[in-house]
This record gives sequence, structure tokens and C-alpha cells, in this order.
Amino acid sequence: MTLNGWIQILVYCGILLLLVKPLGLYMHRVFSGDRTLLSPVLVPIERGLYRLAGTSDRQEQHWAVYATGMLLFNLAGFLVLYVLQRLQGALPYNPAGMAAVEPGLAFNTAVSFVTNTNWQNYGGESTMSYLVQMAGLTVQNFVSAATGIAIAIALIRGFARASGKSIGNFWVDLTRCMLYVLLPICVMLTLAYVWLGIPQTLGPYVDATTLEGAKQIIAFGPVASQVAIKMLGTNGGGFFNANAAHPFENPDAISNLIQMLSIFAIGAALTNVFGRMVGSERQGWAILTSMGVLFLVGIAVCYWAEAAGNPLVHALGIDGGNMEGKETRFGIAASALFAVITTAASCGAVNAMHDSFTALGGMIPLINMQLGEIIVGGVGAGFYGILMFVVVAVFVAGLMVGRTPEYLGKKIEAKEVKMAMLAILCLPLAMLIFTAIAVVLPSAVASMANGGPHGFSEVLYAYTSAAANNGSAFGGLSGNTPWYNITLGIGMLMGRFLVIVPALATAGSLAGKKTVPASAGTFPTDGTLFVGLLVGVIVIVGGLTFFPSLAVGPIVEHLAMIHGQIF
Repeated sequence: MTLNGWIQILVYCGILLLLVKPLGLYMHRVFSGDRTLLSPVLVPIERGLYRLAGTSDRQEQHWAVYATGMLLFNLAGFLVLYVLQRLQGALPYNPAGMAAVEPGLAFNTAVSFVTNTNWQNYGGESTMSYLVQMAGLTVQNFVSAATGIAIAIALIRGFARASGKSIGNFWVDLTRCMLYVLLPICVMLTLAYVWLGIPQTLGPYVDATTLEGAKQIIAFGPVASQVAIKMLGTNGGGFFNANAAHPFENPDAISNLIQMLSIFAIGAALTNVFGRMVGSERQGWAILTSMGVLFLVGIAVCYWAEAAGNPLVHALGIDGGNMEGKETRFGIAASALFAVITTAASCGAVNAMHDSFTALGGMIPLINMQLGEIIVGGVGAGFYGILMFVVVAVFVAGLMVGRTPEYLGKKIEAKEVKMAMLAILCLPLAMLIFTAIAVVLPSAVASMANGGPHGFSEVLYAYTSAAANNGSAFGGLSGNTPWYNITLGIGMLMGRFLVIVPALATAGSLAGKKTVPASAGTFPTDGTLFVGLLVGVIVIVGGLTFFPSLAVGPIVEHLAMIHGQIF
């Protein structure tokens, strides 16, 4: 590790913290229906969309109606994206003549983008036409991100309201998120990326002749606009197979910094939105501090492991950190930081190949995802995920002091705890059961490029990434097979909707409760003690659930490398 590397990490953290309050204030005004700088232009469009949808910003919904609208909207998005892929060969804006995507891969991809996972069992530049990339994948990048933010806002309303029967209006929250938050920021990001050299064109691929005289096809396309939303919406699906390691998606250190800030910006700002909506910004800072503790521990371990390098390489007399699978224009520090950020959020974009990380360096992205990606997390998804852990933490605190658990004046009772545990436990269910089957099923084992603990880690990482709605991968697994296309798709659906529905049920339950005034026995939830309790609950629940699988994979691989073995 170097001083320069730590300065890069601290500069990133400092800029991110400076963005939290202004972006949080803006988003609070948007979702409260207050006037913003964009209101004169966007309010007429917003009202026109409500008339087309047959709704109004004054019409609120019960949590079950909210959830039904969300589910039907996502089902429609899945069907549209699936059909676009299957008809790709007959549709326009296909200069490379891409054929129709086969059914299994089309199913996996449609589920992936609708659930904000963006797992890709294909190479974008060799599989998807411009039309599918824009009208299919990029559109889902917007609406899946907006869906996650809408659910987070609905859950916040559950804590903020008292004796209410509604938690907002899904169509209003979705529309406002798209119009006022995602689209304006993405326009600015797209222009910045074009300025930095990322292509944005509908022109055909370019035929080039190399210095050796060989022929090469250089893929282009509407890249900058997709990169903008894939990062801001924590989607992660790359226009190119190499994702953010490709120079056309991430050309230099400046674009790399902007992309890393984009991944965390909205998720971090939602903690401030929470604090404002419940009437105490300190509550939001407490949750952000808990996220920050876990994030900093993760980056310290990952950066240390990658900077220390591979002992098997050192035995050959070659010193230095582990640069395998990393771009020289980013180096070890920025690559490790990007890896921790993209898996602490549900982004999944990569500027280095995680399969080439050291055993312990690759373990940190795994842990980030297995904790439910609540360390900032995906836009909205990370926040409603960590609020489920908050419910459990408050319940544990209540048990220790022998009184009914309370959070923000709301009594936390059996229903809320059950919903929280359902949301938390559905992730290991999807991750571990499918992994256990895949490592003994011959057709699934045939897709593994490596044996031993690293091969196990490749499979574990795939199902962890799918259920956590992340989308990054250990590149040694060939996932475009019927088994992986179907089971990874099921894992994505479980990881998305078996968390969202309990979160909305919790919101509805809390919104209907009266607010209880704080008393001398009320456990304070805006201080250091609560931060420690929340971090402890997250680590203990995650550790008890996943440590055996980590011990079989990354930890055994690390011990083997120390003793001169490789897999």
C-alpha cells in the first residue's frame, strides 16, 4: 500500500460526503412535491404523464396496491425486453446484423435488467443491437433504478407517518424519480463522458487495419448515455464485454472517479433524505456512519491484499502487488477501490477482473454482496435493505433491556421483525442452495474453468451476485448455459422481489402506527452506541450465514497459496 493510494481513497470519500447534503436536500424536495429549479419545465410534463396514466399526485395507495402496481410494471418491462431480444434480427438500428437472442439467454437478460442486476452472460458488442441496447437495456436501467428509489421512499414514509393508511403512490414516485433525479443528472454525465472521449454514436462499427496489417472491427455505439445511467442507477451492465475496464467506457482517471462517485451518490444521499423526512438528520448520519465503517474496513482489507500481491509470484523473485487483471491506467488502489464500491452497491460494473484478485482481495466483494449490499447499496435497494437490519438491531436492543423495541417512536412488533427476517434470509436461501446444487451437478460443473476452492468461489460468486442483484462475476465461469441462465434468473427474482414486498409490508404496518413520545428508557438511535449495535448485527448475521462457504472458497485458497499451491 502507498500514500498515493490512500490519498486517492480519502479524496473519493471526501467528495462523496460533500455530495450527501445537497443531493439529499434536492431529493427530499422532489419526493415531498416541493418546488425545485426544474419545476417550471418539468411540472407540465409530470402532470401530463399522470393524466395519461390515469392517476394524480394527490392520490395515494395502500401498501398492497403500491406493491401490485410495482410488480405489474416490472412484469411488463420483462415482457417488452424479452420480445425485443427475440425480434432483434428483424428490428432497425442493427448495423452489425445481430441475430435474435436465444430464449434462455433472453430470459436471463430480461430478468437481469428488470431486477437492476445486469448480470451479462454475453458480450454486449457482439450480441445486442443498438436498438436493444437503447430501447431495452438502457430504459430498464432507468426504470429499475427508479423502482428501487421509490420503494425506499415508501418505506421512509412508513417511519415518518403516524396513523396513516397509505405510503404514497408508486406511479408518482416512479415519475418524479425519473424526471427530476435520474434524467437530469444523466444528461450532465453523458455530456461529461463524451467530452472525456466516450463514444456516443449510431454509426456502424469501424473496419481498421492494424500496424501488422491485420483487419480489425472496432465496436462503437451510444455508449456514453448507457454508462451514465448504468453507474448512477447502480445497474452495472456494460455496453462492452470488458465493462468499465474498456477504454471506450472508462478512458482515464477522471472518468473513473466520476463513475465511482456516481455509484454511491444517490445511495448515500438517501440517508439524508431519511433524516429529513423523519425530522432528524442525525438519524440519517447514524445509518451512513454504519455503512461507512463497513466500507472502510472492506477497502482496507482489499487494498492490502492486492498491494501485498501473490506469494506464488513472489517466490519466483518478482516483487510488487497483484496487477493481474488490472488496467495500468488505474493501478492497484483505484482498482481495489472500484471493486469494493461496485459490490458495496448493487452496481456490478468492473474496471478490473475480480477473478484475478488475490483470494482475500476477492473475498471482500463476496462479503459485500452476501451482507445484502446494504453498505450504501443499490439506489434505494441498499437503503431499504439496511432498514431491515435496523429493525432487527432495535429488536435485539429491546430484548437486552426488557422493553418493547421502538424506532423513531414506532413500536417494533412481531410483524415487522418477521418481515425483516424474511427479507434478510431470502438472500442466503437463493445464494447457497443453488451453489450447493451447481457444484455437484455435472452439467453445471462443466462450466467451471478452475477446480478446487477457486472453482467453488466462481460458482458461489455467481449466485451471490445474482441474488444480491449485483451483476459482477468471477470471469472463469461460463454462464451461458440452460442451467445457469434459468437458475441465475430465479436467484435474481428472489433477491429483488422477496426483499421489496416485505419492505413494503413493513412500510404499511409502520405507517398505521401511532408515534410514541420518547421517554427516559428509549434507546437512542442516532449515536455511537446504535452505530456499533447495527454494525454488529449486520456482521453477526452475515458471518453466521456465510462463513462456512467463505471458508471453503477464498480462505482455503489463501492458505493454499501461502503453502505454494494454486488452483
